[in-house]
Amino acid sequence: MAENNDILSVNRKALEINLDPTIFGSFAEIGGGQEVARNFFQAGGASGTIAKSISAYDKRYSDAIYCKDKSSKRYVSRERLELMLEAEYEELTSLLTETSKTDLRFFAFADTVSTLNFKKDNISHGWLGLRFQLNAHSKPNQVIIHVRLYENDALMQQNTLGILGVNLLYACYYHWQRPNSFLVSLMDNLANDRVAVTMMHMSGPDLSYVDNRLLGVQLVKNGMTNAIMFDRNGNVQEPDDMLYKKNVLIFRGSFRPVTYVSIDMLKSSYALFKKDEDYDKHNTLPLCEITLNNLLQEGDFDERDFLDRVDVLNEMGQNVMVSNFMEFYKLVHYMSQFRIIKMRVIIGIETFIKVMHPKYYSNLKGGIIEALGKLFPENAKMYIYPAAGKDNGDLITARKLVFPTETKHLFDHLVANRKILDIPNINPNYLHIYSHEVLEKIRAGNADWENDVPAFVIKRIKARELFGYTRQNE
Repeated sequence: MAENNDILSVNRKALEINLDPTIFGSFAEIGGGQEVARNFFQAGGASGTIAKSISAYDKRYSDAIYCKDKSSKRYVSRERLELMLEAEYEELTSLLTETSKTDLRFFAFADTVSTLNFKKDNISHGWLGLRFQLNAHSKPNQVIIHVRLYENDALMQQNTLGILGVNLLYACYYHWQRPNSFLVSLMDNLANDRVAVTMMHMSGPDLSYVDNRLLGVQLVKNGMTNAIMFDRNGNVQEPDDMLYKKNVLIFRGSFRPVTYVSIDMLKSSYALFKKDEDYDKHNTLPLCEITLNNLLQEGDFDERDFLDRVDVLNEMGQNVMVSNFMEFYKLVHYMSQFRIIKMRVIIGIETFIKVMHPKYYSNLKGGIIEALGKLFPENAKMYIYPAAGKDNGDLITARKLVFPTETKHLFDHLVANRKILDIPNINPNYLHIYSHEVLEKIRAGNADWENDVPAFVIKRIKARELFGYTRQNE
């Protein structure tokens, strides 16, 4: 192993594994060549490590080998990867369990990848995984990752896959006790503009201590991906799979805590979404998004605070996304890469006014026009939640806004083309509630906070002493 945090070369990592007489396994690679196995062959001493190397490139062969008892419609998918790992590991252990070498630790590496095609018009991505023993005769552990490949050349993408596969295998044996070191080491000898790790899942008897939700958010924190997603059950999901051909309703917030106004924004905007002609409740995905900027607003990343927010949102039946996007246009532009049918972004009117201010886009060559182009693709609209007027209490809606000359025509264009819509039928009794003020009341022991928060959230906050609440405050 490397000392003093030195990064080992790909060849050195492969050689160290090859020289360990207890590590023995097989490689199954589809779609990106056999670059991972090649690195181990070229490092030397591979005969003591590699039992088999296979590339079932033809779809019929892949189906025949890996789908004997179970079916998998998509070839580049987590489902197909897990079938590969299961088949390869079962074959390996059934053939070699009775070997004279009793100290062997078996592994099965697999990947299924779509590299850049000849026309260069496809999405380059793939799944990689390892099923492995840390101790002889023990039950196996499993690590699965999904990656996006950014290079504009198929050979370079294959080279990246080869490096990533070696890093994954090495990390499973030498960094399994340190999850964050495990994550960081996956990018050894790689740059963030070459590949993004968009999802990771660790499981097994030796990895049961790992919280995959924290693992996911660490991917964002470490700059290995721009966003990570969790379903309503708190499971890490790959964005492509989760968003594929869905109608998506995105609600950005701190959710610290969830208040009456948070729930009203979700309910009223969802009711508006349901009025679309092709609305399908089975194909519509609400997504509560938390920016990493909010997670780090008090300095160090508070892991417990993050889990508290995810837990409460999951208990509400909400899916959660954590991103590193500060600006809304970056969030929408990121979401636009997925095959989403319709996208709706919920935004409070006070925040929307800031979104329409040119000063926030001075770093863009096209200024606010470029930002709005990314913020409003063809399938996207913004739902505007009103605010209460300070003087007479009347609702401040989007149609009542008046912008300066430099942005007035842009705003009028968005209104005329129904790219921004006021959310109707909101509850005006909640407009005075602001989550940061509720949080201050909780920390100060001011019981008035309970007037602004739903009963089930109050119960969770008190039972778990969340967001600075202590029972001593009662």
